[in-house]
Amino acid sequence: MKRTAALQNSLLALAALALIGVLAFLYDKTQPADIRGQIEALSRLRELKDIDLRWDADVQRSATERDAPGGPAAAIVTDRRAALDSALRRLADTAREASSKALTASLFQISLGMRQKAQQVEEFKGANLAAKTALDTIVRTAAEIGEQTAALKPAQPALDAALQRLTTSAPLYAWLVRDAQQREIETALADLQQGAAALPETLQVKSVQLRDAAIALLTQKQAEQKLVLQIATLPTGARINNLTQSLDRELESSLQEKDVYRAYLIGYAGALLILLGWLVAKLRAANVSLEARVAQRTGELSDALQHLRESESQLIQSEKMSSLGQMVAGVAHEINTPLAYVKNSLGTVADRLPELGTALAESERLLGLLQAGPDADPEQLSAQFALVSQHLAKLKQQGVVEELSTLVKDGIYGTGQMAEIVGNLKDFSRLDRSKVTSFNLNDGLDSTLLLAKHLLKSVVIDKQFGQIPAVTCSPSQVNQVFLNLITNAAQALQGMPGTLGRITLTTRATDDGVTVEVADNGKGIPPEVLPKIFDPFFSTKEIGKGTGLGLSISYKIVQQHGGRIEVDSTPGKGTRFSVHLPKHPPSEAQIGA
Repeated sequence: MKRTAALQNSLLALAALALIGVLAFLYDKTQPADIRGQIEALSRLRELKDIDLRWDADVQRSATERDAPGGPAAAIVTDRRAALDSALRRLADTAREASSKALTASLFQISLGMRQKAQQVEEFKGANLAAKTALDTIVRTAAEIGEQTAALKPAQPALDAALQRLTTSAPLYAWLVRDAQQREIETALADLQQGAAALPETLQVKSVQLRDAAIALLTQKQAEQKLVLQIATLPTGARINNLTQSLDRELESSLQEKDVYRAYLIGYAGALLILLGWLVAKLRAANVSLEARVAQRTGELSDALQHLRESESQLIQSEKMSSLGQMVAGVAHEINTPLAYVKNSLGTVADRLPELGTALAESERLLGLLQAGPDADPEQLSAQFALVSQHLAKLKQQGVVEELSTLVKDGIYGTGQMAEIVGNLKDFSRLDRSKVTSFNLNDGLDSTLLLAKHLLKSVVIDKQFGQIPAVTCSPSQVNQVFLNLITNAAQALQGMPGTLGRITLTTRATDDGVTVEVADNGKGIPPEVLPKIFDPFFSTKEIGKGTGLGLSISYKIVQQHGGRIEVDSTPGKGTRFSVHLPKHPPSEAQIGA
C-alpha cells in the first residue's frame, strides 16, 4: 500500500510538472512579440523611401526648369547624402539587432542601389548646372554680338537671323531636348560661323565663345537626359517597397502565430480550470509574496532613481562650477591690470607725500616768523624764506604737483576699469534682478564677450547684431549658454596654424522670437560625432579637460525656454550653432526646473 501510494504521488507529481510545463510553454509562446526591431526597420525604410522620392521629384523639376544658373532652380536638387548615410547606418544597426531574414538579405542591395543613385544624382546636378550655364552664356553672348553688329556697315542680316534662330531654339532645346531644336541649333551655328568671318576680331572671339557654349549645351543636356533615364530606371524604390512588404509579412506572421498559441492557451486553461481550483489558496499566498517583492523592488528602484537624480544634479553643478572657475580666472586676469594702475599710483603718491609735508611744515614756520612782525629776527626770517623757496623750487622742478595729478588720474582710471568689469560680471549673472525677466540678447552677448576676453586675445570677433526685440527668459541661464558656445568656439580655433581665428556673432529677429548664431572657422565637427554632441558626458576633449555636460546643459536650458538649438559643421571649415528663443516661453515655471 505504501509503495502504491508513493507511486501514485510520484505519478501525480510528474503529471503536475507536465501540465505546468505545457502551460509554461503555451504561456511563453503567447507573450507579446518583440517587434521593436521590425518597427525601427520600417521607420528607416520610410526615411530611405522619402529620400528616393524626393530625389526623383527634384531631378524631374530641375531637368525641366528654365531658370538661369544661381536662380531658384540651381538649388532644387538638395544634397541628401548626409541624411542617406545616417539612415543607412541606422538601418544597418537595426539589422544587427533585429532577427529579420528579409532585412539581412536585402540590406546590401538597398545600400548599394541608394549610394549608386546618390552618385548619379550628383552627376546630374553637375550636368544640369553646366547646361544652364551654357544656356545663360548663349543668351548673353548672342545679345552682345547682336548689339555690336547693329552698328556695323553694311548690315549683317544673315548673321542677325542666325543669332535670332540660336537664341530662340536654345531655350526650347534646354527645356524639351528635341531633335528639331538640335538641328536648328546646329544650322544656326553653321550660319553663324560663316557670317562671323567678315566680323571684327573681337566679335569673332565672341562668336567662338557662343559656338562653344552651344556645343556645351547640346552635350550637357544629352548627358543630363541620359542620367535622368538612369535615375528613373534604378530599382531602388521597388527594392524598398519589396523589403517593406516582406517585413510586414514577417510581422503579421509573428502576430498570427501568437494568436494561434493564445487560442491554444485559452482552451488549455479552460480544461485545467477545475484542476487549478485547489491551487487558488497557494496562488493567493504566492501573490502576496509577489506583491511584497514588487513593493520591495519598487522601493529599490525609487531609491536608485533618487540617487541618479542627485548624481545628475551634482554633475550639473560641477559643470557650472567649472564654467564659473573659468569665468573667475578671466575676471581676475582682467582686474589685475587696472589694479596695478591703482597700486602703482598710490605707491608713488606715498613716496611724494613726505616732500610735500616737509615743504608745508617749513612754510608754516615762515608764516609764524612773518606774523611775529617787528619782533622777528631778520636773519632767521631770511634763512627760513630761503629754505622754503628752496623746497618749493625743488617741488616745481621735479613736477611733483603735475606728477601727483597724473597719478590720481591713473588711479581713477583703474578704479573705473574695475567698476566696469564688476558691472559686466553683475550684468552677466543678473544676481540683482528677478530670475525671469525681459532681456535683450545683444546685451547678454556683450557681457559674455567681456568676461571671456582672456580666451579671445588672438581671435577676431565679428559682431553682426540686428535690431531684435527683448525676450522673456532667465538672463543668467541664457548667458551661461552663450559662454559655453563662445568658449567652445575659441577652443575649436586652437591648434589651427596659419589660420586667422574668427568668431562671428549674429542676431536677428524672427516671426516668433530671436535667433542667435555663434560661428567659427575652426576645426569643425566630424559627421560621425555630430549626432552625439548634445549627449550628457560626451566630450572630444582630453581626459580631465571637460565634463561633457556643457552642450547638454545648454540644450536643456534652451529647451526649457521653449526654444531650440541647431548645429551645422564642416570639418576643416568651421561650425555654426544657432539658438532660437521665442519672445515668451510656453511656461515660466519650467525655466530652471
